[in-house]
Amino acid sequence: MPTELSAQLVVGDATFAIVVSRFNDLITRRLLDGAIETVVRHGGDASRITVVWVPGSFEIPLAASRLAKSGKYSAVICLGAVIQGSTSHHEYINSQVASGIMSAMRESGIPVTFGVITCESMDQALDRAGGKVGNKGHEATLAAIEMVNLLKMI
Repeated sequence: MPTELSAQLVVGDATFAIVVSRFNDLITRRLLDGAIETVVRHGGDASRITVVWVPGSFEIPLAASRLAKSGKYSAVICLGAVIQGSTSHHEYINSQVASGIMSAMRESGIPVTFGVITCESMDQALDRAGGKVGNKGHEATLAAIEMVNLLKMI
């Protein structure tokens, strides 16, 4: 039989930084609420969370990288909302934000999770920020909790 590793969704003594885009804050505040609620629901203390606001999604990777490399946090959760406009601007933003978040995770060796929603409309964004499709802040936080625990096992 192979050895399997599967982590628990229990926060324990983990600390989290959450990087949140101020742009589209109608959406990002809902993502943030979902993230904080998830930490607390899984045994964490809200006082062990540091929330860092950045101007827009494009700035998330820089802040996430600094936080991840600081040694103060078990994981960094990145939250933003990029909504398609009448130009292709969103495509450039989405690609660079995803790449930057991945780089921050690889370079720091701690989980840096992706809770940046990319939508065609405000309605789709609302659906993903606590509406019909759930809350992507919640999902990104669950991934962070699981990865923190999994890395302890490896």
